[in-house]
Amino acid sequence: MPFKGGSELSDVYDDALEEGFGLVASNIEEPNTMIGLLEGASRAESDLLLQMATGACEFAGNGDPIAGLQAMGNYIDLIAEQYDIGVFLNMDHQTDLEMIEKQVELDIPSSIMIDASHEPFEENVETSREVVELTEQADGEILVEAELGQIRGVEDDVESEDAFYTDPEQAVEFVDRTGCDLLAVSVGTQHGVAKGKDLELRPDLARDIREALNDHGLDTPLVLHGSSGVQPDQLQQMLQHGICKMNKDTRYKYECTRTAFDLYDEAPTDIVPPEGVDDDRDTFFNNVDWSPNKDRFDPRVADRKIRERIADVHADLAETAGSAGQSRYV
Repeated sequence: MPFKGGSELSDVYDDALEEGFGLVASNIEEPNTMIGLLEGASRAESDLLLQMATGACEFAGNGDPIAGLQAMGNYIDLIAEQYDIGVFLNMDHQTDLEMIEKQVELDIPSSIMIDASHEPFEENVETSREVVELTEQADGEILVEAELGQIRGVEDDVESEDAFYTDPEQAVEFVDRTGCDLLAVSVGTQHGVAKGKDLELRPDLARDIREALNDHGLDTPLVLHGSSGVQPDQLQQMLQHGICKMNKDTRYKYECTRTAFDLYDEAPTDIVPPEGVDDDRDTFFNNVDWSPNKDRFDPRVADRKIRERIADVHADLAETAGSAGQSRYV
């Protein structure tokens, strides 16, 4: 079915809060990862939340982020019709209000994440509230995710050397003043590769934030950014405390490249001439006995394996996050 808007996504988050599961929000830049994610989510009978950052839109649009958003939006809409799950699109780590205005005008995304967490509290509130007001013209069809506290690492064009934990009482004030639909909190995760270090996770802080919000009548879903290094048991702890969206990006990027590498590494001389043979691609090796193997170098061979691997990874993640078997549309 075509991908859905914010009101349907809000219903999924309500289910997640009630049933104690989370959606694995999965970043994409191109169709292979997207198709693999659709296949994996469908297999798991989980609704799927795709994400695109501005850099991903620029890549898909050959430097034009709006063209990239439109192209991928159409692509998602058409391919999603092949699957009986809910499919949604979130714009990840947005910082440019003009870009956000265009997204609202096009009415493509299901939700928009405004990232002003690097700004002082009052400026973060002001900017996040402005985005909420922008999306109100979409009649509730676009949700707004905002972030309070900073997560260490680099995500798109937002970089933070230090992590700042989210204060529970400040979270209450922030949600109350901005009207955001979801709140991304800093509880010890890290964007990018964890490099073998133990992540200083604070499930107790997620609990305190959730309780503070509830005490003030705010049933706001919480979001976990930088979750690529989070282990299944750690994620399970977070899901108990209102975390119902967790972002995955780095893992998929690695799986794409690793899958292609493994394919080519199995028989490198199917791709690269052996020692003693001139590597003359201009003549396409018409003066030598050796020739490359099209059954391996055709890009579709690697692309199919990438799709299969991404499907396997996402299906496993959906099981871990508890969204498997929870689709509202199957």
